[in-house]
Amino acid sequence: MEPVGTPERASEIDRITLVGLVFEAASGLRRAVGPPLERQCELAGQEFEILIRLARTSGGRLRMSDLAAQTALTPSGLTRAVDRLSEAGLVSRQACPEDRRGAFAALTDAGETRMRQALDVHRAQLAELLDGALDPDEELAVVAALRKLRDRVNPEAAILTA
Repeated sequence: MEPVGTPERASEIDRITLVGLVFEAASGLRRAVGPPLERQCELAGQEFEILIRLARTSGGRLRMSDLAAQTALTPSGLTRAVDRLSEAGLVSRQACPEDRRGAFAALTDAGETRMRQALDVHRAQLAELLDGALDPDEELAVVAALRKLRDRVNPEAAILTA
């Protein structure tokens, strides 16, 4: 077996490093933002992820299948999370008139209020974490690069957020 650091494998190493850094950055961000949101807003990470996607969607609702495509949750995990949010009065389920088997998750008024509170906390967290890490042009470049990567590896989510 050829040693990992040989020039013939440099592009593979760069890509392994790229993906590793994306995972490490995502993991670090989740650890940094999750506990304060849970403490201050009573929202677990999964719940915040669902609510922010609903809040940023026109009409405040998404088909469950589309919501699953945008999150890291399995369909059964998403169902359980939406059930918890529904019990808390933050999300409601709505029937899909075009597909009897389909359902929408929709943000309630209480969910919108909680999201406004959570977004204030989240914006403050992001300012603390990101200010000075990247300049504005770098932030735009990272967003563009991550959007391209997301579009390639998760095209279902890309279609929904284009």
